Amino acid sequence: MPEPPILDYRAAVLAALAGEMRRDPAVILLGEDVGAAGGVFLQTAGLLGEFGAERVIDTPISESGAFGIAVGAAMTGQRPVFEVMFGDFMTLVMDQLVNQAAKVHYMSAGQFSVPLVLRTAVGIGASLGPQHSQSLHAWAAHIPGLKVVMPSTPWDAKGLMAAAIRDDNPVVFFEDRMLYTRKGPVPEGELVIPIGLAEVKRPGTDVTIIALSRMVQVALDAAEALAAEGIAAEVVDPRSLLPLDLPTLVASVKKTSRAVVVDGGYRQYGVTGEIAAALTEEAFDWLDAPVLRVGAADVPIPFNRSLEALVLPDARQLAGIVAKLVRGLP
Repeated sequence: MPEPPILDYRAAVLAALAGEMRRDPAVILLGEDVGAAGGVFLQTAGLLGEFGAERVIDTPISESGAFGIAVGAAMTGQRPVFEVMFGDFMTLVMDQLVNQAAKVHYMSAGQFSVPLVLRTAVGIGASLGPQHSQSLHAWAAHIPGLKVVMPSTPWDAKGLMAAAIRDDNPVVFFEDRMLYTRKGPVPEGELVIPIGLAEVKRPGTDVTIIALSRMVQVALDAAEALAAEGIAAEVVDPRSLLPLDLPTLVASVKKTSRAVVVDGGYRQYGVTGEIAAALTEEAFDWLDAPVLRVGAADVPIPFNRSLEALVLPDARQLAGIVAKLVRGLP
């Protein structure tokens, strides 16, 4: 078998979008600057030329109104992919997302479904400041009726975007923009990865590191450093938050007896706390130490590049935290 081609994360998602639009004429793309401009990060480049303005639709600068159109289109037979330029701007669509898209199927006794994807870029980096750098995926993961996906590799990004578009539920698809240039193998043709299936990215026996999105690579780099110290860290990527593949996470923790949960979102009232609590409930008798949580500092994200770099832990810092846990140090 020939080796799959190498694509960056952005191109992998674009390949999934183009493939699904070719496969199903009901798939449409809406959002600010997704058409002629090809996306603010060039993440929709070429789609307007191939599919035309009836399927690649530049919307006015009114996220709430435009997303309401996407919800209505989904209810009446289309499969919209709606792009929110920055994850911070999810604040502008939360009423439509939380009170309409997530609830229509239940409130109509199953007569309507809302098969749409809300795609948005998140992540700290590039000095974009406190209003363009937040990772608010915990908000979406709090809402029954939604699915929440956070791929960490180009391979996963392609396969999970295809799955999200085909899903009959509303799916929120978070892309860390600092991953857009990260490259990896991506198979040509159709690739669909089931939503709700975690993956062990690196096997280990001494401690489980559960990491999301960009923090998966940080965890893998930390695991490499820990290996030099004789500590075998297992790295598990949930890939989606809703549904959460808790059995895979629990199985890993039962094997290693220790766990650290790492996320690029805020630590307070966030994803790390939910996963840590679930592991404590499901694997308490196997734990040799409390589950640790590592997340972004609970501060507005600074513009200043030097200060911004302090908000998230790097691989060296994470390796130090994990080593202390394994060695029973305070």
